[in-house]
Amino acid sequence: MIEKDFVTEGLKRTRIDEYLESELERAGYGGMEVQLTPLGTMVVVYAERPGMVIGRGGKTVRNITQTLKSNYGLENPQVEVKEVDVPELNPKIMAHKIAAMLQRGMHFRRVAYTALRRIMGAGAQGVEVTISGKIRGARSATAKFNDGYLKKCGEPSTRFVRSGFATVQLKPGVLGIYVRIMPPGMVLPDKVDIIKVETEEPEVEAVIETVETEEVEESPEEVEEKPSAISEEVEEEAAEETSEIEDTTSEESEKSEEPEAQEEPEETSEDEEDTKEAQEEPEKTE
Repeated sequence: MIEKDFVTEGLKRTRIDEYLESELERAGYGGMEVQLTPLGTMVVVYAERPGMVIGRGGKTVRNITQTLKSNYGLENPQVEVKEVDVPELNPKIMAHKIAAMLQRGMHFRRVAYTALRRIMGAGAQGVEVTISGKIRGARSATAKFNDGYLKKCGEPSTRFVRSGFATVQLKPGVLGIYVRIMPPGMVLPDKVDIIKVETEEPEVEAVIETVETEEVEESPEEVEEKPSAISEEVEEEAAEETSEIEDTTSEESEKSEEPEAQEEPEETSEDEEDTKEAQEEPEKTE
């Protein structure tokens, strides 16, 4: 019994969607949402041109509200109109635009590639446009045009991918346009983020680096003071050397003078003694 309730609720929403799509085709219908509230049933309509949905003095909105109440069994329906922020990311709006361009006689390839460029330019992650019907001749054919990255199976395809459908009547027959768009900002379950691990360097290297930086980072004043300090050191060394040389010369001169002062009187030879004795003897005889 519960399954039947879900099925009947789904059928009701589908019929409401089809009615609003046929009624608001010129306004750029972009979908609807049905919300149950304590005051009644809230129907949110998304459109590219909200002014056409409201009508003059709210006439169109009142007609839609009355139809939803009488034909579709909604209790106290309240219609709210919202503008679509980016029409290029809404598949229903783009499907109707493709149908309008095909109805004006444009080639299906040109129409499809134009729609792809507009959708991807709006920031979509991926898009697929399918046009089926008598597009090349008497036989029915299907042409697919895709760009970007688009999920086609699994849970991401039902959660993240939006789809829209539209039909157009041409002379050869009816064409069906199917548009699927993956909007931007969708995080897929297979996305992997690589985190960079920061390694701490040992303390010794850090100390060496600080010493090197201290040696390298010298002010220009210190660099200018260095040559003066070096010159002063050289002058001091030269003065010390000269003083040492003078000391050594003075010591040598003193050493050379000492032996002359301390010379002993030379001993008289034997001949000189004999001459002295000979001179003394006559003096004694006298």
